[in-house]
Amino acid sequence: MSKRHTLAEAIGLISEGHRIFVQGGAATPNALLKELVNQHLRLKEVTLIHLHTEGPALYVQPQMHDYFRVINLFIGHNLRRQIDYDRIDYLPCFLSEIPELFRSKQCPLDVALLHVSPLDRFGYCSLGVSVDVARSAAEAARILIAQVNPHMPRIQGDGILHIDMFDALVEVDEPLPETLPLPANENEKAIARHISELIEDGSTLQMGIGSIPNAVTRQLVDRKNLGIHTEMWSDGTLDLIESGVVTNANKKVHRGKSVSGFIIGSRRLYDFVNDNPSILQLEMDYVNNPNTIARNPKVVAINSAVEIDLTGQICADSIGHKVISGVGGQMDFMRGAALSPGGKPIIALSSRTSKGKSKIVSALQPGAGVVTTRAHVHYVVTEFGVAHLYGKTLGERARALINIAHPEDREVLEREFRLSHR
Repeated sequence: MSKRHTLAEAIGLISEGHRIFVQGGAATPNALLKELVNQHLRLKEVTLIHLHTEGPALYVQPQMHDYFRVINLFIGHNLRRQIDYDRIDYLPCFLSEIPELFRSKQCPLDVALLHVSPLDRFGYCSLGVSVDVARSAAEAARILIAQVNPHMPRIQGDGILHIDMFDALVEVDEPLPETLPLPANENEKAIARHISELIEDGSTLQMGIGSIPNAVTRQLVDRKNLGIHTEMWSDGTLDLIESGVVTNANKKVHRGKSVSGFIIGSRRLYDFVNDNPSILQLEMDYVNNPNTIARNPKVVAINSAVEIDLTGQICADSIGHKVISGVGGQMDFMRGAALSPGGKPIIALSSRTSKGKSKIVSALQPGAGVVTTRAHVHYVVTEFGVAHLYGKTLGERARALINIAHPEDREVLEREFRLSHR
């Protein structure tokens, strides 16, 4: 029987009550999702499960309320305002543990909607720019449906799947979503300069997309033999690879290879990784396993925060009770970098919000989630400097953090710390 189907035929395999994994990032299968929404009248109580997606997310429109439920494993910008913890909910979980959620049936899947490269002459395709948790979902789901796109790069690693695994393949021809960071402001450039001073030759980097990571890469042009082992990367890292700063020569795990779980950026980036033997996309239960991370030398993990209290507790996924992103891989890499020989786990944040409120606080907001505990925090960087908290008492931590807060906030923070710790 032919695996080639129309969009309508492929989505016709989905029934009421099905739980559907949706591949995310730049590999979001938007053609399949659009057809799923088109067929909503015959479907009820369908649950979509995914990391952050790119695209319009038509299934969360108000008129879809009775047809689709969404379980976010990480909340993207296109669903952030729709979260109601009822029809559109959030499941907190370390990124490294999500594959086991699927394989163990703790989070059962009926269907996986995927976005793959064209088949080769042996019948294999690639999950392309988003292997992360998609490989485990493909193994756990009973029905596999994929849109096959000539724009999807073929990338070596765990994302290679054979045609026999699929129930339906649909031909599409559409460019992948492109995402580039906004230019760094002066504070972010200062943060990047402080971080760059912590990065030695031969370090293995974990950093994602965003204005601060992108600014950091611009500070590393004089480094030698850097390596990449990260949950994701983008164009700033590509610049380091093309300039020869990244060689992966000092890594102990996959020497000579840039390793990640997903990639998102420009068309230039997607073209670079296509059939490139120096690029590996692997599953998150391996990439983000702290034991895997720790085997590489001098791992520098750079992660962000919404706010940090004076004891070192990191809120990175919510503003008070309102979840805006997810646990993700922050703890995986903070712990892995701490265990790496010469490793440096770094939390980077501006000292103030855009509204002038201090991000270094005496107490986290009510409802704020602690993504990284105070015991796991080593380096905290703002535009005013670096606080090294590892091995410090609570009083020493407070003083170190106050020293890198905005100068206008320091007196208040000192007073609040004294009052709250009497």
